[in-house]
Amino acid sequence: MATLSTSPVLMVGEGWEDYGLVDSGHGRKLERYGNRRFVRPEPQAMWTPKSEQWDADGEFIPGSDEDGGGKWVFDREVPREGWPLAWNEVSFTASCTPFRHLGFFPDMAPVWDWMRGQLAGRSDAETMNLFGYTGVGTLALSAHGRVTHVDASKKSVAQARENAALAGLEDRPVRWMIDDAAKFAAREVRRGRRYDGIILDPPKFGRGPGGETWRLEENLPALLADCRQLLDADSRFLFLTVYAVRMSSLALAGLMDELFADLPGTIEHGDLAVREDAAGRLLPTAIFARWSNPA
Repeated sequence: MATLSTSPVLMVGEGWEDYGLVDSGHGRKLERYGNRRFVRPEPQAMWTPKSEQWDADGEFIPGSDEDGGGKWVFDREVPREGWPLAWNEVSFTASCTPFRHLGFFPDMAPVWDWMRGQLAGRSDAETMNLFGYTGVGTLALSAHGRVTHVDASKKSVAQARENAALAGLEDRPVRWMIDDAAKFAAREVRRGRRYDGIILDPPKFGRGPGGETWRLEENLPALLADCRQLLDADSRFLFLTVYAVRMSSLALAGLMDELFADLPGTIEHGDLAVREDAAGRLLPTAIFARWSNPA
């Protein structure tokens, strides 16, 4: 029976050569992406910035609607087609998207490390990345075996495949699926499939390729129940991250505790955070719950 740990866990992302959190405060954050710097909104940065003046290539100005909208304002020329960055052996393209992020989620770096740790020594693992986006996590997992990458956006999957080619990893065993994540997972259950690990990073709201509507609070329990059916006592992990919602990580862990009661292992929950390069302050970015079953 899986054991629920009620003490929250903090997973901290440290900067690396191609990314870092330079400063934060007053509802904004300054980040470096290679040799470029950008300012983005960050409601959880309620403190005062360490520097009074921020030198940035551009800033995303949010719209009046807290659920979306806004535009980039640039002070310097920025390649619209993007520019290459890397995390470990995974190369990918960063670009200023209309959704305020830059084509990947740097706070997920400690999650990629953690998943690799769960699969240490394996080269034959079967894993799945639901809501896989541009595939940095998928390529990180592909070092340990076949990965099924699922995203409803044709553009995102195309970018993921381009990232694989950029990294010289196009020969890695990845199934690239343009599909609604919930429907795909349900079909995998009916097919009797199993996985050694699953990562899911669902949005608050989204639409599938066939116009399917995704609402996190309504649809997450059923999706997580299907993911549970794709795991067994020999599986290694499930990692769930959630952004920008009014719920706690303990609520996610409680749901997971109910669904994973018949499996061995441990259920944990907590926050993802990124450490500032110089000041060392921790900026929380998301909540998570995870099930792990070490060999």
